[in-house]
Amino acid sequence: MKKRPAAGLTDEDRILWNQVARSATPLKGKALPDDLFEIEDPLPHPQQDVAAAADAAPPPSRRRDGERPAPAPRALDRPTRDKLAKGRLQIEARVDLHGMTQSEAHALLLGFLHRAYALGIRHVLIITGKGSSLGSDGVLRKAVPAWFATPSFKPLVGSYESAARHHGGGGALYVRLRRQTEVKAR
Repeated sequence: MKKRPAAGLTDEDRILWNQVARSATPLKGKALPDDLFEIEDPLPHPQQDVAAAADAAPPPSRRRDGERPAPAPRALDRPTRDKLAKGRLQIEARVDLHGMTQSEAHALLLGFLHRAYALGIRHVLIITGKGSSLGSDGVLRKAVPAWFATPSFKPLVGSYESAARHHGGGGALYVRLRRQTEVKAR
């Protein structure tokens, strides 16, 4: 006798359950049910998004002969941070990096910031988590601010600061993206 999903489950719940069930290994003598994979996943796949973001053109470089490269990101100014914390300035997008390896988080974050920059978004929230071991900071919590100083992130990130407590506190960052500049036609 086959067990059927509960009537109250939505398609999204079944999709999530199928993803979890695919990652599990069955017990000895047990097999995966045949109807496990019958629902098509309409949700976007991070690997496809990252590949699409890698194919997308990077922000236009304003560097010409004699010009300086983009400066390293700095701390977010206090009035902007306060407005974000109090909800007077909207956080236009957010990404959660919980449970990812550094390479997965780096690729996802770079793709996310490229898409946000292309859409003209200025303020985003990046959730890194606080770390799982006692007495130490999380790996992503340390790594993400360091990534902002690398050449791939410099043209995108203008400034960043730890988020307010209700937005994740030390496990999240407010990030202000650089403004898009029009490339003058010659």
